[in-house]
Amino acid sequence: MSRGPLTLAALASAAVPDLDPVSVEGVVTGPDAGYDVAFVHDAEHRRWVIRCPRDAAAAAELEQSAVLLTQLARRLTIPVPFVRGWVRLPEGGRAAVHAHLPGYLLDPAGLTPGRGLAAHLGRALAMLHNLDPRVYEDAGMPVFDAEGYRARRLADLDRAAVTGRVPSRLLSRWEQLLEDVRHWRFITTPTHGALDGSHILVVDHEESLAVRGFLGWERAQVADPADDFAFLIGSASEEAMETIMEAYAHTRTEHPDRYVLERARMVAEMARVRTMMAAVAAGDLDRAAHHEAALRDLDAELAGEDPTGASADRVTAIPIHHSDPADTTESTDGTLYSASSDDWSTEEYEVASEALAPEDTDTRPIEADRDDDGGDADEHDEPPHSSPSA
Repeated sequence: MSRGPLTLAALASAAVPDLDPVSVEGVVTGPDAGYDVAFVHDAEHRRWVIRCPRDAAAAAELEQSAVLLTQLARRLTIPVPFVRGWVRLPEGGRAAVHAHLPGYLLDPAGLTPGRGLAAHLGRALAMLHNLDPRVYEDAGMPVFDAEGYRARRLADLDRAAVTGRVPSRLLSRWEQLLEDVRHWRFITTPTHGALDGSHILVVDHEESLAVRGFLGWERAQVADPADDFAFLIGSASEEAMETIMEAYAHTRTEHPDRYVLERARMVAEMARVRTMMAAVAAGDLDRAAHHEAALRDLDAELAGEDPTGASADRVTAIPIHHSDPADTTESTDGTLYSASSDDWSTEEYEVASEALAPEDTDTRPIEADRDDDGGDADEHDEPPHSSPSA
């Protein structure tokens, strides 16, 4: 089920002791999202994020990823959003609250070559992929080897083919790459698993921008490192990708395999299949038809292109446009609703949130928080030593 921002603020207050909400900004997410999300400001001038799962699958992902984040908070040099409080939901599962991490959301199209954000992103991804896979295994996250992950991709493709909604040329294109064993000789690594611009925070750093942290770890797994580059394909310029990959290769303890970006491109293309299959599983035929149309558009765009014909020595990203990273602003693919605590009572949260409709909300971009703000909850606090899912 979906919850409005006032309900989410009430849940956040119940999850964290001494969190007295003053205002809330609710991110209106699309039907494919597994979570309702809101930013909650409290009376101590701290800012919090609450993530409330919409179904049992999302609830399980949230619980499992929280165990991992407690370990990553001690091992990564960039902060991660470890959970500071939980609250049980009437239908089962729990919502989680963590300290807000200030920063801008990354615009991949704004990445430029050379020293700066692109290089910093490459190093940050390398540090993640350099982690000991046993950290993920101990946290109960999925662990694959290359052959097992290839088999999983093939199984996904077979299930998609049964629906009749995927063009045959796309199925043949992806099957060709999946069956070319040259592309699947690599060592799997810890991955984020769902990286895109909305999951990467950046901040001002020495007249440029640097990666502040990664968000949304629910799909973390030991798998193909190519998964974490897929969001850059078709968005970042070829020159920026060269900078990213050079910094990545220099920071990795194991040299990246030569086909990583070709697999990343396949992952980016097949992402449309995942969203279509999720809609089919949910019985949402209108949404499934929408994603089916997107697959037909992709088929027309890629018609006649050899999926394995590009040289492994050149970057496969498609240039879109360039902009100065200094102009990057924080953005969201949702809209925001803000409410003052003057309008609230605990009993009114549920009624007020259910009355909201998108056209009634006051929508605006999220204002970027700076490192020197001092008004955010301290994300650098040492994480609790007990399991966050306890």
